Amino acid sequence: MKNDTMEGKWKQFKGEAKKQWGNLTDDDYDQAQGDREKMIGKIQERHGRSREDAEREYDDWYSRIEQY
Repeated sequence: MKNDTMEGKWKQFKGEAKKQWGNLTDDDYDQAQGDREKMIGKIQERHGRSREDAEREYDDWYSRIEQY
């Protein structure tokens, strides 16, 4: 699944994202709308991750949900 597909199915996957990143607010999710770069920025901001760690965390999560 490409990231643009993620944006199209964001409502479906938003619940899974909330399980992964509980510190993100509904506004954070609404602003990101599944966009990889925005999500990585929110993960960095709310979870105190480095850019590299946030990218890895997002990509690992994305590869798991991609199977849905």
